[in-house]
Amino acid sequence: MTASSTTPAHRPRVHKARWRDKAMANGSIISIALFFIFVCLVFSIWTDAFLTAPNLLNIVRQSAPLLIVAAAMTFVITTGGIDLSVGSVLALAATLSAASLQAGIPWPLVIVLMLAMGGVIGAIQGFFIAYERIPAFIVTLAGLSVIRGLALLITAGYSIPVEAQSPFTAIGRAWFLGMPVPALIALAVLVIAFLVFNRTPFGRYVTGVGANAEAVRRAGINTRFVVLCVYILSSMAASAAGVILAARLGSGSSNAGQGFELDVIAAVVLGGTSLFGGRGTVVGTVLGALTVAVIANGLVLAHMSPFLTPIVTGSIILIAIWLNFRLFKGAMRSH
Repeated sequence: MTASSTTPAHRPRVHKARWRDKAMANGSIISIALFFIFVCLVFSIWTDAFLTAPNLLNIVRQSAPLLIVAAAMTFVITTGGIDLSVGSVLALAATLSAASLQAGIPWPLVIVLMLAMGGVIGAIQGFFIAYERIPAFIVTLAGLSVIRGLALLITAGYSIPVEAQSPFTAIGRAWFLGMPVPALIALAVLVIAFLVFNRTPFGRYVTGVGANAEAVRRAGINTRFVVLCVYILSSMAASAAGVILAARLGSGSSNAGQGFELDVIAAVVLGGTSLFGGRGTVVGTVLGALTVAVIANGLVLAHMSPFLTPIVTGSIILIAIWLNFRLFKGAMRSH
């Protein structure tokens, strides 16, 4: 009797909340799309080389690692968490890839091992976050330091070269149907991430955990396991990015991915994913990542100081988080 009497009364509010959430998601995508177009227009006017085909292809090739990790980070931040260790995981995967190839391990096995390593790192961090209830910021900040330290220990601060003739380098340098292979890999990952996030129960659980974890738990969902899984995905994506970077550069360096986590977080937040959890958009993340990549590329083409890039990126993060806070905090109060 209670269910039948209360359900109709709650339906208008449920539909209204869903409509509001959808409108906010669409609004954030439109906003970042307009900002992306604006940035492209600025750099196309500022420098003649920006809109050339070689430069545009170079942007999508170089932004592949960012796109891959940002897609996974969307899941993490949607649950209300954060992963600061992705840059260090990228560096460790890059160095271990090069070291493994030098040790004579076949390149397909190297890829599998690096993805497995990422899964293990994500599982360890996810365990402390999901089951030991230690804040994600603390766990992944510790991971950032420990994992980067391992990469430095392995390389002693030096780069490990990859033989130019190795088929492994094709992952980062080859072209297929006129497109860079890294861009095609990123496209495949993004399509899968979009489908999982929007079309599967797991994607709904991720959103539910960020919106109201207790309600999801009472519905019979293992919320801790969901949180564990998103950190596994994040570290595996970072490992894949490290493999691609090592293949493109032809070496593995413990200094790779310095500040990479900031670019990833900037991309996700710019795309409209709520830092409070419960709302995320893979499409917005793609636009956010491309915006970050375009800004970095445009500043180089404009012959600006390379030290200006982190200043601009940091400013974007601050503004995006401020807008994110105002927008989504207001929405939370309206609920």
